[in-house]
Amino acid sequence: MTVTRDDVVAAAARLAGLVRRTPALRVPALDAQAGAAVWLKCENLQDVGAFKARGALHAALRLSPEARARGLVTYSSGNHAQAVAAAARRLGVPATIAMPVDAPAVKVRGVEALGGVIVRAGTTSTERRAAALEVVARTGGALIEPFDDDDVIAGQGTATLELLEQVADAGEALDALAVPVGGGGLLAGAALACAGTGVAVWAVEPVAADAMGRSLAAGERVAVTPGPTIADGLKPVQVGARNLAIARAHVAGAVTVDDAEIGRAVVALLLHGKVLAEPSGAAALAAALAGLPGRPARVGVIISGGNVEPALVAHLLAEHAGA
Repeated sequence: MTVTRDDVVAAAARLAGLVRRTPALRVPALDAQAGAAVWLKCENLQDVGAFKARGALHAALRLSPEARARGLVTYSSGNHAQAVAAAARRLGVPATIAMPVDAPAVKVRGVEALGGVIVRAGTTSTERRAAALEVVARTGGALIEPFDDDDVIAGQGTATLELLEQVADAGEALDALAVPVGGGGLLAGAALACAGTGVAVWAVEPVAADAMGRSLAAGERVAVTPGPTIADGLKPVQVGARNLAIARAHVAGAVTVDDAEIGRAVVALLLHGKVLAEPSGAAALAAALAGLPGRPARVGVIISGGNVEPALVAHLLAEHAGA
């Protein structure tokens, strides 16, 4: 491992005033459902509607001015795409993003509104990365990896660092933290932020895309073929090598949630907390509501994003509002 908790602290200093310090909310009705005191770190209220704003901007700031000037390049199903486009706009450089052919329209519109140029590339992260590397070879642009990168990991970890500070300011301390996992950058950053604090960090994945859980069990990266899930941002073929190394050292374990649990979490958060999360963003809450291993009394939950199609929200409300 080449990135440490000190790097997360340094990233927080670099990003101070450049990203939002998102709220940590308590919702009594969710506490009652979870049987625990739940602290919601609302990264759905972050710039571009997701925690990805942190890692993308931090990685871009760490580039030399000469490297940045040639443009930023990435590959993403949506939120990281918007984050890189936003970072490029802030820094006054171009951005090119490889996105899947089935990317949610709300995320495509977000990238286009920020001035990003979109290249469509298949349906898997492997296909997207290949397309992004072609752009890098052609333009000399700088590749901002979506999750397997030290500077991205450190930037993502600042969300958890803030949460720990906010809980401490209230005179409390967390027993556990639930973190949604796609490629694992948010989880790795969270695990580093929690290192030495005694907080048990749990990876949360859709049942249909459990690459981190399988990799932790095997002790090495395991490739999966993601199945259908409403959590479109949590469907990697494989987690990042750096992220798995950090998870093996610092993460308590992995749990899975199904689409029904995720849908109910989206609706419960909206109805009781008046907070809108995308399904990927509500996955960790779904795990907390189902009960984390050991039934911790004080649980932090990263609500990782809020970019969701209105039609899906309407569908989930119709399906789960009476549950």
